[in-house]
Amino acid sequence: MNILIIDNEEIILDGIAEFFKEENYNVLLAENGEQGLNLFNSNTVDLIILDLMLPKKHGFEVLKEIRKISNIPVIILSALNDEQTQLICFDLDADDYVIKPFSLALLEKRVKALLTRHYGIHDTWSYGETIVDFTSYNATNGGHEVDIKPKELDILRLLLRYPNQVLTRSQIIEHAWSDTEGIPLERVIDVYIKNLRKKLVLDCIITVKNVGYKIKL
Repeated sequence: MNILIIDNEEIILDGIAEFFKEENYNVLLAENGEQGLNLFNSNTVDLIILDLMLPKKHGFEVLKEIRKISNIPVIILSALNDEQTQLICFDLDADDYVIKPFSLALLEKRVKALLTRHYGIHDTWSYGETIVDFTSYNATNGGHEVDIKPKELDILRLLLRYPNQVLTRSQIIEHAWSDTEGIPLERVIDVYIKNLRKKLVLDCIITVKNVGYKIKL
């Protein structure tokens, strides 16, 4: 999952980034409103954590620009705790409002709840005799534990986010690999898909010739 964090306080950016990376999220960071919009427009982003008091472009304006083209989940993160500011944010279609100082653990719970509600992503998924736990990165088939790689489950989770929709190999790489990881060749995706089908008996993963893959549910 790709999360864009827009905040002008370096200590907050670094703290959130470190915490969420440990929770297996991919993180993009912006220190001002203009940079945040540029990253949003040039990357695939699943959720935004947005401060209000930003240089170059205020958080209200950033949210307005985002809402012109996307209904992506947005959490406002701000030291402003007055009712009027919060009402304005919700009128601009913010999904949640978190007041600084805040708990990283609780923020992550809010993020997970929003992602589940918006994309229908859950911690566990079953298909036939296969059960997958995305939290612990474990999988079983017919009651027997399967030797599965975390990246294979990352790809499966991505396909589940877009059921019946074709994803190209480059789209899969963009979503499932972070900037700090070595970016694989596109054909490596074929190997991961082959392993998913074999290990978890997933005949629901369909190849679309010369395009990519989809999960048919």
